[in-house]
Amino acid sequence: MASDEIRASAEDAQPPLLRDVDLRSDPQAASYIKHETVQVQFATKAGELSSREGPNRYAAGDAILTGATGDRWSVSRARFEARYQTLGDAAMGQDGPYVNQPIPVLARRMTHPFRMARSAGGDLLHGKSGDWLLQYAPGDYGVVEQGRFAQVYRPEPKGPPLA
Repeated sequence: MASDEIRASAEDAQPPLLRDVDLRSDPQAASYIKHETVQVQFATKAGELSSREGPNRYAAGDAILTGATGDRWSVSRARFEARYQTLGDAAMGQDGPYVNQPIPVLARRMTHPFRMARSAGGDLLHGKSGDWLLQYAPGDYGVVEQGRFAQVYRPEPKGPPLA
């Protein structure tokens, strides 16, 4: 995605809806690692919660997370199990503290308000100027407010050069 493809028009009533974004080819994107301990409750029935970035619908069994900054969001059960590990003696799937695994994500700091679906047909997230657009995998996105991003994300360390 070229930088000029995600500019907002000043005349738009709503921020632009970004589609088909691929940060792998964006020179303004970089790889980051999240490090955060979260408190998790597993949903007993389907529902929805509101985050700063928009609605988060969830199904029974999905994880409802509360981050170190007090923010709350939901993560599908399969995705949660692939990206988080338990702390202490708790078994996966029990309510309690978890920490994310150090899996790199692509991120780009946005210079204008925008909207982006979490996934095809997924919840519509809203970002402000200065917020971060994250791409976990092709078609899988997140939006993180600048202050929260600064607290829990760090640039991915570069390994030693190959010989």
